[in-house]
Amino acid sequence: MSDENIEQVDVLLIGAGVMSTTLATLLHQLEPGLSIEIVEQLPGAAQESSNAWNNAGTGHAAMCELNYTPRAADGSVNIDKAVNINTQFEESKQFWSYLVEQGALNAPENFIHPVPHISFVRGDDDVAFLKKRYEAMSAHPCFADMTFSEDHEEIKQWAPLLFAGRTGTQSLAATRMRQGADVDYGALSRDLISHLEKENAVKVAYRQKVTGLVQDANGRWYVDIRVNDGIEKRTVRAGFVFVGAGGAALGLLQKSGIEEANGYAGFPVSGQWLRCDKPEIVEQHNAKVYSKASVGAPPMSVPHLDTRVVDGKKSLLFGPFAGFTTKFLKTGSLFDLPASVRFNNLSPMLSVAKDNFPLVKYLVQQVMLSQKQRVEELRDFYPDAKDDDWKLQVAGQRVQVIKKTAEKGGTLQFGTEVVAAKDNSIAALLGASPGASTAVSIMLGLLERCFAERFSSTEWQQKLTTIFSARASALASDGDLLNKVRTHSHSVLKLAAPGE
Repeated sequence: MSDENIEQVDVLLIGAGVMSTTLATLLHQLEPGLSIEIVEQLPGAAQESSNAWNNAGTGHAAMCELNYTPRAADGSVNIDKAVNINTQFEESKQFWSYLVEQGALNAPENFIHPVPHISFVRGDDDVAFLKKRYEAMSAHPCFADMTFSEDHEEIKQWAPLLFAGRTGTQSLAATRMRQGADVDYGALSRDLISHLEKENAVKVAYRQKVTGLVQDANGRWYVDIRVNDGIEKRTVRAGFVFVGAGGAALGLLQKSGIEEANGYAGFPVSGQWLRCDKPEIVEQHNAKVYSKASVGAPPMSVPHLDTRVVDGKKSLLFGPFAGFTTKFLKTGSLFDLPASVRFNNLSPMLSVAKDNFPLVKYLVQQVMLSQKQRVEELRDFYPDAKDDDWKLQVAGQRVQVIKKTAEKGGTLQFGTEVVAAKDNSIAALLGASPGASTAVSIMLGLLERCFAERFSSTEWQQKLTTIFSARASALASDGDLLNKVRTHSHSVLKLAAPGE
């Protein structure tokens, strides 16, 4: 095929989830003249990790997630990661607020709802930890509105189901942030794509799977695409490629052949929820209640009892219960994991397997759980839970990053990481939580790296200043500025106001 017959685009985004739709929206805001295409192998947008039932829907703001505030050997609590994630989520809320005000997003209640965030612990040692965590966090402007209680009656008012059927005088404690949110990232992604299509800002191609990526001598990428399950084929030539394909990102990054992909591997972890839709139970709980993970459990398996709002209907989710499959996507293949093995990542994979036996043991135990055993775990949160009120809901796949290191051979990481070529012509997002909540910050970082000259230009900087009153680093160090920005965002998004 000659180049005259090959489609040409400035930017090609692979995957139609929250990452790609966020990047496409940012690029259109910053440079409307760019030609952008999104390619998605499924029939619609946000059907994998961004789908509402495939993630916790938590506006990951580090208000309730205890794994973001580790306890040191001396008993002190480090809140640096919590502050970083919290201020990144503030960037997301600023962006969404701007889009709502510009009419580029529909009514905010389509995708975000006010839901308090609660941390809940039991036992003297964990109560002492939570109190120290509260003292450290409430002293910072990001979490100044946090409240702490060991009073059973007060906690019961916050989350009645925690005390339904609970007996005894066990030591309990909780912290609460009223400013928390529940986010439907699937609805958000679909709203973003809908507006981009109305503006003729992007072309979106569904049921199209990328099968190959080859860079030419001019630095542009020839991307081979299989259409409608292989009935047709086409090739797109792009100046920049972003791989935001969730679990499929690793395989596509490997197909690109860039040196920077060497040494990366993936460890898939599946998930399941217990789900309750009974109104008489759902209406008694309006919170996301997080506790501590079991020993050996991955951070994504921190147990929590959550209010969810999907398609305007409230439900409760409890979990997640981890599992193991060799698929990298829910709609993937059992050959995904073995197909990802390369000579350059085999050593890191073996190193991680050797060093993470407790995790493997935990996953095996989780796979073997019966429905009765899952409900029994729920009763640690909601003692009066009845088996028949809860059904199993399959969650999404998470592919945790395995990265080659000089010290240990390889490490298993539970965050997200952008891997880009040396010439910044292609980049991929690997990893999982807190992903979606910090998508705006991640994509801003990608733009600064891969579009450096444009990013520093007067035009882009002026536009960024219009969209973002303040970036995360400024919010982390200026309490008055943070309060001003948060107050505005919450007003637009119809969330609880700071100080309430």
